[in-house]
Amino acid sequence: MPLALAPNEAWQPLPPEAWNAPAARHLLRRAAWTATPEETRRAVADGLDATLDRLFPAAPPLFPRPRAVAALQEETPEFTRALKAASGLEKRRLAREARERAQTALMDMAIQWMQFASSPDHAVFAKWGLFLGDVYVVASAKVRHPALIWEHHDIIARHALGPAPALTKAVSRSPAMIRYLDLNQNRRGAPNENFARELLELFVLGEGHYTEHDIKEAARAFTGYRARFDTFQFAPRQHDSGPKTLFGETGAFTGDDVIDLAYRQEAAGAFLPHELIKFYLSDSPLPPAYPAALGTWWRAQHFDLRSLARRFFGSRLFYDPAFRGTFIKSPLHYYLGLSRDLDLAIAPLPRRVFNPLRQMGQTPYNPPNVRGWVGGRTWINSATLAARRQLVEGLFAPIDETRLNADEQRALAAARDAGSADFSDPAAIVARYAALPPADAAAQMTEEFLALPVTAPFRDALRSLLAAASPSNAASGNAARRVLLTLFQSPEYQLC
Repeated sequence: MPLALAPNEAWQPLPPEAWNAPAARHLLRRAAWTATPEETRRAVADGLDATLDRLFPAAPPLFPRPRAVAALQEETPEFTRALKAASGLEKRRLAREARERAQTALMDMAIQWMQFASSPDHAVFAKWGLFLGDVYVVASAKVRHPALIWEHHDIIARHALGPAPALTKAVSRSPAMIRYLDLNQNRRGAPNENFARELLELFVLGEGHYTEHDIKEAARAFTGYRARFDTFQFAPRQHDSGPKTLFGETGAFTGDDVIDLAYRQEAAGAFLPHELIKFYLSDSPLPPAYPAALGTWWRAQHFDLRSLARRFFGSRLFYDPAFRGTFIKSPLHYYLGLSRDLDLAIAPLPRRVFNPLRQMGQTPYNPPNVRGWVGGRTWINSATLAARRQLVEGLFAPIDETRLNADEQRALAAARDAGSADFSDPAAIVARYAALPPADAAAQMTEEFLALPVTAPFRDALRSLLAAASPSNAASGNAARRVLLTLFQSPEYQLC
């Protein structure tokens, strides 16, 4: 795409006079899930630098280990011993029970993460962790234990705003990653190349910036990496301590040495900025000079991730009109943004939450392959678009609690006792718009919920629908409800 800014201008800070409400809404819709009026006013008042300091704090909020995951983790050693001792029907019964317990804990964890991520105080950092998790990919379908999945993402979160080489080294010791990319099978004399290949191709350098020989030598350096369930262990007897040659250098390199060598390559600077652009800015790749320019700057910051985030989200290019309202929301982005726009809490009901996400094409913690979620236009087809519309209808309808099982009823009651209120049927939002004159309601709806300015005929159509209602509260409320429902199902709302 033709860009007005040259690569050497693109990543310069946004001029202070360009920071305004539309710019703040763009930041919040891309860096988080949506831009509520309250959050937008705060960002405009604080200014861009202070807002970025707040959104990417030096000590970010961490998603706590869910109780169900902790309990399953504590019980796993004893359960594993019982499984090994059993045979026949009893062994099959225990194996089935283990799968069901793990699946239940995984769904509980995903819902609790969504509840955590939907908070305005957590949203930006939670999405930043989602971005890095889409680089350092593991999938629950292979790892098969929610405690290891939680630990992996906790490792990412704890290093998410520090030096990238430290994050990569920590991830190489993640028990989930060791399982996912078969590091347990990597031994002296018979190296397994899976992790080494993904390290160079998908974590640090990108395709074409290494040789097959580099991969083979890197695999030797990571021999001996092991995981004993949730604990990293190094097995010296399985480690190849001999000399290895990578990127033209020779030495008795360890895994950490290989990571340091990889980050010394010129391609390391541009790789993560390229992924950042793809995740947050544009479905279409920018010319290579743009991520390269940001990468050159980032290398000089010693690959500090917080500096990279602040530079990216504070840049002139990020706020360029070419990138406003052009990005298709992922299913998680759509669900969480919709919930915030409707001022609804995430219901602690796996069936209600997971069925729409599965139908929309994104099941939490289970990306399709080592490359993570493709995103962009792949999110939208006739089936997934219908699922998005059904999600809106479901959130506008009251929960039929008579159809909930006992566990679901207890979970709902516990959430209400803990302070959560509305999980569906956004009466407060409907009432707010029903109380406004039709023209004002139409203007505020489109400004608050849509990323692009709408045409006059679009706004006039909304106003006409609102004005057609009789002046009674019930009629105006019904009209506002219908218009809001239509707006959230519209193609325009799929974009940010």
